[in-house]
Amino acid sequence: MAVGQISEQGSYIVIALDGEIDLETAPAVRKALLDHLKKGKNLLIDLAAVSYIDSSGIASLVEGLQMARKHGHDLALVSVSQRAHRVLELARLDKVFTLYADLASALAAGG
Repeated sequence: MAVGQISEQGSYIVIALDGEIDLETAPAVRKALLDHLKKGKNLLIDLAAVSYIDSSGIASLVEGLQMARKHGHDLALVSVSQRAHRVLELARLDKVFTLYADLASALAAGG
């Protein structure tokens, strides 16, 4: 399982990802991100329960971010697990994505 609970929090859609985000599960992640971006809201991607993410998972997140920005929306990452954060750091994407410690701080900051 990669795409977990999806909820709306005010003007945001929160997508919780879990388990391993790899070549097998990345297409489902990509589809969920792009489908929900079509709804015209900002996305918060919760990575707290992600135990592993590879380059295909990262590519899905980057594609979602590019699509969000293209349409004037934002895609931010919240509660990034230590393992996922390490991969983002190695790819220097921790400087590209907006990262929040938790959902509450993301909502308080406006997304």
